[in-house]
Amino acid sequence: MLQAPPQTAPTDRLTVGVAARLSRYLQVLTQAKKMGKARISSQEISDYTNINATQIRRDLSAFGKFGKRGVGYNIDSLLGEIRKILRTQGQHNILLVGAGRLGEAIVSSPIFAEHGIHIAAIVDTDPEKVGRHVGDIGVSDYGELGDLVRDKNIIVGVLAVPATSAQQAAEDLVDSGVKIIFNYSEALLDVPSDVAVHTSNPAVDLLYALYFHLT
Repeated sequence: MLQAPPQTAPTDRLTVGVAARLSRYLQVLTQAKKMGKARISSQEISDYTNINATQIRRDLSAFGKFGKRGVGYNIDSLLGEIRKILRTQGQHNILLVGAGRLGEAIVSSPIFAEHGIHIAAIVDTDPEKVGRHVGDIGVSDYGELGDLVRDKNIIVGVLAVPATSAQQAAEDLVDSGVKIIFNYSEALLDVPSDVAVHTSNPAVDLLYALYFHLT
């Protein structure tokens, strides 16, 4: 039977390693649920993440008793508990900077919505893109960025712009009060120490995979 994890104070922080692994477990569980699975074992999670099954059980047991030997984990229950641990419950509004091909691909992906992340606004500097719709979202003029951050309670800015434009966009997001930036460009962003920047680079991820599987 699933037991509630021990209560932790709001100030408690996960280590970077634990948070990264829990996020990967969350991704696997979400996909497994979409495939119609009701239960999953630590070994199955290991097969999809390349994280040792013992490490997976250790990570999860630190927060409560989530599974049963020989039966595995209830996917719905474990999804809910990991979201609580990662504090990702509810809806989180993000603003997308850039309505080009990458921006369109980001909007069309169901991944964000599956995790309660809502693309609440899109801005672009190109007059030809302003006023168009990307999916169901209208593209606003870049000059409205600050107002949109405040009016729509934006907590994350996503940069889908060329590297040459990324630093200025990051500065404008920071000036508007955004403390988390997800960077799809190749630019190295210079931001205040209290602003978190997460950069996504498929080539780097591929090199990482190649190193561990071809050496």
